[in-house]
Amino acid sequence: MTDQLDHLKTALADRYTIEREIGSGGMATVYLAEDLKHRRKVAVKVLRPELAATLGADRFVREIEIAAQLSHPHILPLYDSGEAAGVLYYVMPYVEGESLRERLDREGRLGVDEVIRLADEIAAALSYAHERGIVHRDVKPENVMLTGGRAVVADFGIARALRVAGGERLTGTGLAVGTPAYMSPEQAMGQADVDARSDVYALGCVVYEMVSGRAPFEGDTPQALLAKHAVEAVPSLRTSDPQVPLFLERAVERALAKSPDERFQAASEFAGALTAETVVARVGGPRWRRRAVVVATIGVVVAAAAWGLLTLGGRPAYERLAVLPPANLMNDPEQAYFVQGVHNALILELQQAGVEVIARTSVMQYEDMQKPIREIASELKVDALIEASVLRAADSVEIQVRWWTAARRRLWGTRSSGAASSATW
Repeated sequence: MTDQLDHLKTALADRYTIEREIGSGGMATVYLAEDLKHRRKVAVKVLRPELAATLGADRFVREIEIAAQLSHPHILPLYDSGEAAGVLYYVMPYVEGESLRERLDREGRLGVDEVIRLADEIAAALSYAHERGIVHRDVKPENVMLTGGRAVVADFGIARALRVAGGERLTGTGLAVGTPAYMSPEQAMGQADVDARSDVYALGCVVYEMVSGRAPFEGDTPQALLAKHAVEAVPSLRTSDPQVPLFLERAVERALAKSPDERFQAASEFAGALTAETVVARVGGPRWRRRAVVVATIGVVVAAAAWGLLTLGGRPAYERLAVLPPANLMNDPEQAYFVQGVHNALILELQQAGVEVIARTSVMQYEDMQKPIREIASELKVDALIEASVLRAADSVEIQVRWWTAARRRLWGTRSSGAASSATW
């Protein structure tokens, strides 16, 4: 055990008992410890000395505390941070489970259904942070923990702290803020204005690896990898495995576009493209029939909703709206994933029609909540809201949609099923 660790154990002795090293990466060493006050296991991450010297204690603590404000089911929270024995550290929950990296190393690749579920959960975490002005900048399998059957994203604060301290490239250490195998072209080139779309690219890389068992690009050196991200076309997923669904390949290709303007503009859009298409593939019966049923339901309703927004009451009056979580009329928890797909489909189609729709993560707090429309609209700062309900039986799907203004004036409603569709105003 190093002298530095001995000093750390001594300095933290009144708060944490450090037990053993459980991991090490390019930026930090991780120790299993016990939080003496709360009697719980925690992970104490200690920055490499050269990074600590570059950051400085005050700046590190100030910047990483911003991440402590994040509270989301798919974000690993920050418990504590500070300086001790000349090193910088931060404390997070100790997660029982494994990282996505460990899972991929063991299994190679994952099934499409699980890939889409995990991608949606990771995207939900990213969207929540992006709405609060925080970009992760280091999305990778190592920073995704799998616990209790769900994905939890870790290390939001460290990438932000490093970026503020030294820009996208820390010249004092020679390290880039990020990991070359998952780094967007603009991040690889050291651009200062990296935004949420860089995380979308990194998530695209992670999804690519979950599907194929390998990262989009490989190289002998970090520089070679960065160059490939900047200039080379992404190898086709279906060329190596024709069984990969076409919609999945197309969504990943768009997420991995070289230009940020050509990608999904939000992580929620990427997730929406994946889960909406999954709904199409899940309705029972032959494939052509499955698509016909969904086109006759989701497609009709969404198209009608978009048309109604653009023609009824004048679009300028409703510049920003929210699609509330659809009600699951089946009362079957196993259908929740299907209902979620319908929710994403509605949001995605309206966004593609040019409507500003707030992210799904912002409205999930209202799921199963009985609260007045006017109050929800005020809290979300939107001009109008869409309510929906989903009823699925055998090969038929019925979706009802209601459109309300912030003042709770009903503008429009529709009910659509596999056999017929009607709309009322």
